[in-house]
Amino acid sequence: MTQIGKKIIVIGAGIGGLAVARALALRGADVTVLEQAEAITEVGAGLQISPNGFAVLRALGLGEALVSDAVQGQAVSLRDYRRGEVLRLDLTLLESRDYYFVHRADLIDLLADGARSAGVKIRLLQKVEKVKPGERPSIVLANGAEIEADLIIGADGLHSKVRQALNGTLAPFFTRQAAWRAVVPNDTARGPEVQVHMGPLRHVVSYPIRGGRFLNIVAVQERAAWASESWSQEDDPLVLQSAFSDFSEDVQTILSKVEKVHLWGLFRHPVAEIWQGGGTVILGDAAHPTLPFLAQGASMALEDGWVLADALSDADDMKQALQNYQARRQARVTRVISAANGNARKYHLSFPPLRWVTQSALRLGGAFAPMRMMRQFDWLYGHDVTENNQLH
Repeated sequence: MTQIGKKIIVIGAGIGGLAVARALALRGADVTVLEQAEAITEVGAGLQISPNGFAVLRALGLGEALVSDAVQGQAVSLRDYRRGEVLRLDLTLLESRDYYFVHRADLIDLLADGARSAGVKIRLLQKVEKVKPGERPSIVLANGAEIEADLIIGADGLHSKVRQALNGTLAPFFTRQAAWRAVVPNDTARGPEVQVHMGPLRHVVSYPIRGGRFLNIVAVQERAAWASESWSQEDDPLVLQSAFSDFSEDVQTILSKVEKVHLWGLFRHPVAEIWQGGGTVILGDAAHPTLPFLAQGASMALEDGWVLADALSDADDMKQALQNYQARRQARVTRVISAANGNARKYHLSFPPLRWVTQSALRLGGAFAPMRMMRQFDWLYGHDVTENNQLH
């Protein structure tokens, strides 16, 4: 493994940005992360780290710390919105049982501490106005300052300045779906499982986080009204409760506990055609935003970060390394996004006969071929981008 003696700037102190920063710093790069916020904070919400994502955290030397307050997932329970469980997927049947439910803020804190301990400099209140690809790429900040680097990494999310510099501006497509996020106390002592309550044009996902003390809730509704593509927009909990008032009593119970809820519109963005060029590169949502119906946003960002650092340490020529990174990632993330879109359709079946037929098939599969039901996820969860290459 070649030491990366480069000055690298990462835009964005999210999951992908902090992960790639630590990976690069541990390989000898001089890394600075620029974050526009005044503090590294996250909206209080949960996320799922499946075995393919956890493999990266383990390789970065952060796996043990993550497990300390995470919940190890045991099952995914797909449920009809009124009639109860349709299919139970046993996560303990996976080849790796490293499937965890995590509070997003806890993961961000872990990654930020890991980046700093590796020598990464994190600079807050650094709003990027423009990115200039070139032989010596640079960033123009809101205060007018311009910073050059050997490589600029755009981990700056949906509205990425680096993606814009490489691909131009392309308007996203509103899916006619809006999502609410909330965290409530786990007063019902919900066990270590994801529950997906599927109803006509709606579904609710819930699972425990922070040692099982809280439940994370994501509720999605198809609607014509546009909702802002932002996690910062708050909504009235009564609106959420009304939207799912015909769901089962167990859903009503957890939604009744919601005191603060965020709402955002779900938009479909194309996978970026160009991921790299002129000493710049993108990863995570900046390259391939995905809808939250396969719980892979965080894990794909972690995989991206590892593969990018690995490609840079594996080649003397940076241009070739960046091309290799895109080649190694593009087909996989495209498949993940397609699978997530497919889940959205399955969760929201509104024609009763079709919903009954689909759910009956799921019940039969779970009853008579549980291993086969789990093997369909081998391509996703069994993929390990680290290939036992540990850095710590």
